[in-house]
Amino acid sequence: MAANSARPGRTLVVFFLALGIAFGLVALAGSWKPQLGLDLQGGTRITLVAEGDPSEESLEEARGIIDQRVNGSGVTESEVTRQGNRFIVVEIPGDSNRRDLIEVVQRQAQLRFRLVACDQTTVCGTGAATTPLDPSAAPTGLPTAGASDPAAEPTAEPTGAGEGKKGKKNQGAANRAPLSYLTKAGEETPAPSETPAPSDAASDATESPSGSPSATPSEDAADQSDEERFQSALAFMNAPDQSYVDAFNAFQCPADGSQPQVEDNPDQPLVTCGVEGEKYLLSPAIIEGTDLTDASHGIPQGDVNYVVTLDFNGHGRQVFADATGAIAGTNQRFAIVLDGAVISAPTAEQRITGSAQIFGDFTQQDAADLATSLKFGSLPIAFEDDPSAETVGPTLAGDQLRAGLTAGAFGLALVMLYCLFYYRGLGIVVLLSLGVAALWTYALVLLLSETAGFVLTLPGIAGLIIAVGVTADSFIIFFERIRDEMREGKSMRVAVESGWKRAKVTRLAANVVSLLSALILYIFATGVVKGFGFALGLSTLIDLAVLFWFTKPAVSFLGRYKFFNGGGKLSGLSAETLGTDVEPVPAGGRA
Repeated sequence: MAANSARPGRTLVVFFLALGIAFGLVALAGSWKPQLGLDLQGGTRITLVAEGDPSEESLEEARGIIDQRVNGSGVTESEVTRQGNRFIVVEIPGDSNRRDLIEVVQRQAQLRFRLVACDQTTVCGTGAATTPLDPSAAPTGLPTAGASDPAAEPTAEPTGAGEGKKGKKNQGAANRAPLSYLTKAGEETPAPSETPAPSDAASDATESPSGSPSATPSEDAADQSDEERFQSALAFMNAPDQSYVDAFNAFQCPADGSQPQVEDNPDQPLVTCGVEGEKYLLSPAIIEGTDLTDASHGIPQGDVNYVVTLDFNGHGRQVFADATGAIAGTNQRFAIVLDGAVISAPTAEQRITGSAQIFGDFTQQDAADLATSLKFGSLPIAFEDDPSAETVGPTLAGDQLRAGLTAGAFGLALVMLYCLFYYRGLGIVVLLSLGVAALWTYALVLLLSETAGFVLTLPGIAGLIIAVGVTADSFIIFFERIRDEMREGKSMRVAVESGWKRAKVTRLAANVVSLLSALILYIFATGVVKGFGFALGLSTLIDLAVLFWFTKPAVSFLGRYKFFNGGGKLSGLSAETLGTDVEPVPAGGRA
């Protein structure tokens, strides 16, 4: 005899509890309206103009990187297209801050790690924080770093941290890794902004001084081995050439807090500014952005602030470990330089062999933007400083959205009426299942809009409407299996279990095919077609969840009542409905 379903009532309770939690999260997010795409609500159009005469390959590569940036953190369905030989047009749905959007799509994202030879708190090359070169600008304290080996003993928290400027966008800074990797620091960095032309002193400081500094790489630095490059940078940190020290002393950071225009040549020392206007003399780069394998953002365990996590390849990890080992316990620092600006300059208390994190006063969007730019790399071309940005309206009229929703509601109503007419009492399960599927879809769309940038376009809505047919197909397969089993003389409770074993295999196979189709569309398509694939895949997963954790337990639960297992006339399982003269066997009948 087929085994009965175990505790269907408990499964239903857990299912509705999960649904309640989902809507609780929606309430916490505070938005009960899904985000709409360009075709339904319009958005912002940014036109980037390339400098010079870039090749077609470079322009296409830049377009691809920008497309990955704006769509890389979710299904925003932004559109990135080339126009002519110099223009890239980015259309992003919604009312996002234009300045932030421009900064994300235009950012060069050149990341480098350098050693600090001089700053406003130290005598060049000594690492001592007791003799500031410029006492009026000295920060209040230095960030520190700890070990990244989880087996290492936890490090002490730093004794001081800079206050940081408040009210700036994209603030963030010090380097910090999970658990005991790096200890917390308090520097912050504003979002890159349009930089004014540097002052004469700044211009002079950014040019290589005459003569070849004794501790700097030679002109054929590219031919040096990694070890030679690191040792050369280490020697420059400990004993910078006087010509660079003079350039550092003459350098002045802009008084308005913006970053000066500097030439970030990885093979040469760099004089630049930090996020609070402090100036630095840095060694040649010891780690390049090409050594970065991944960048992500999140809130570490036991913390409350967002961080950007950087993962290096084997070479990057080794150099990072050597650098932190060389400066451990000396108060000397290494600098994380993004697009020529120092966003973090921590010390190290011991050798660090793990991942690095940029820590600061990030909002979720700030951290996501920085991680996305770093993850998808630097643009191969530069763009003019003042891209045009304008608000664009929806490409589809509001009546088309209403027509699509009306069509979906009408189709759903027809499916429900047909199921009630054909399956009678069992049709109630269909109505409830479709309703529950609709609630789950609505909750997940809202949550994904808040967390993954998912937007609804007309093709996406079409993908969700298609799910109505997919879900109804699941009911038909299951119910017909039950009726076939009962035609053989089995009771409903037995027929539900034996029919389920056959129906679920068929349903799983059909849904796997649907998921594969959705996955292919999501991976290889772009724009609204990608959104359609995502919506189709989401609705298919919801169909499986509803089938396994609601429809099946609900039918098993109804099988306990005589109206159904006794073949009531309106149950949909009577002899007349089954097309046989054999009355259904009472519960517990033959299998």
